[in-house]
Amino acid sequence: MDIPVFIAGLSIGLSLIVAIGAQNAFVLRQGLKGEHVFAVCLVCALSDAVLIVLGVTSFGRIAVVLPWLDPVMRFGGAAFLVWYGAKSLYSALKSHSALAVSETGMAGPLLPTLVACLAITWLNPHVYLDTVVLLGSISTQFAGREAHFAAGAITGSFAFFFALGYGAGFLRPIFAKPFAWRILEGIIALIMWAIALKLVLGG
Repeated sequence: MDIPVFIAGLSIGLSLIVAIGAQNAFVLRQGLKGEHVFAVCLVCALSDAVLIVLGVTSFGRIAVVLPWLDPVMRFGGAAFLVWYGAKSLYSALKSHSALAVSETGMAGPLLPTLVACLAITWLNPHVYLDTVVLLGSISTQFAGREAHFAAGAITGSFAFFFALGYGAGFLRPIFAKPFAWRILEGIIALIMWAIALKLVLGG
């Protein structure tokens, strides 16, 4: 195992996945309600693993056939991340909202919860950008060690989703306050811009 490459995959994967979105809000909400937490976290993490493997194993091959694809994806991904970072920074400066979590007395059935989780995951275009495109393109910088990079990113995904799901109860008092979301959004903006710079300079 190439530890530095593994750590690179772990840190970059975590940097991408920590961004607030529908999937993370869904996992957090399920964790706060204590409903089917393990199943939801597992579905999200396994979905990420499949997409990460697809990006790492296929992006390089496609780039060989279409050599223009790598720079287009890298600069296109960088442009998106710059925009996303600006959006997060704007939210950090202007937003006064907090995550609203509805409380229910009884846990809902498992199947509808899993269907909703799969839909939020697989119908979200940002998921493909993060896993297949961005992680796939970044992995090409570690020729011959892509598997170690993918292992790190997958480990980060599993660690994040299960920590988010099961740690939600501890986070509830914090993220009930808008100020906490504003701080997190500011951090996300910096992370997104750092990744965008890495993509631009990586080629």
